Formats: sequence, C-alpha cells, structure tokens
Amino acid sequence: MSDIAKTPEPPYYAVIFTNHRTDIDEGYGEMAERMVELASQQPGFLGVESARDGLGITVSYWKDLESIKQWKANAEHVEAQKMGHKKWYRAFTTRIAKVEKEYSLSD
Repeated sequence: MSDIAKTPEPPYYAVIFTNHRTDIDEGYGEMAERMVELASQQPGFLGVESARDGLGITVSYWKDLESIKQWKANAEHVEAQKMGHKKWYRAFTTRIAKVEKEYSLSD
C-alpha cells in the first residue's frame, strides 16, 4: 500500500503500529490484507498508510477513541493480534495520538 490516506480536517486520531517481523510468513500477507479490508468497514475508520523496509510502520486514522476501541475489540482483529503475538512479530509498539494539525503537498 503506497497511497497517502485522505483524512478530514483535524482533529482525529492516529494508531501507529511499529514492528519488527519474525522470519515466519505463514499467512501474514493475507491476514494483513484482510485486516485493512475489515478496518475499512468499521465505523469511524478514515484511512491507512503502511510501509516496510526492515522496520514496519502502519498508521490507521480514526474519527475518535471509541472507534479505535471498537476496532481493537473486533473478533477477527483479536484473532489476528493473537497470531501476531505468537508468530509474526518479534517486537512491536502501538501508539495512539490525537492529530491536531496537518498540512500537505499533493501530486
């Protein structure tokens, strides 16, 4: 995924998931695609950006904290989190931040 997410005027929230993968791939790509598909159907979802070059960073954007809470509790997402803990990630950090200002250059 290489597009820059189109987000509304702030304020809104960002969930920043930074990680180091293990060498185990077993279904990771398919699950990652499914999670983006599923997140995009959740109330309050605004967009997502992701990059990996050794260090993986995925930023998802949300209308409010309640939307993030609901996404974290989604049953399919909970299963993906368990798989991540068991085999796909050797380290990760999740941060939640309130976006108060944004500016950009569009192409």
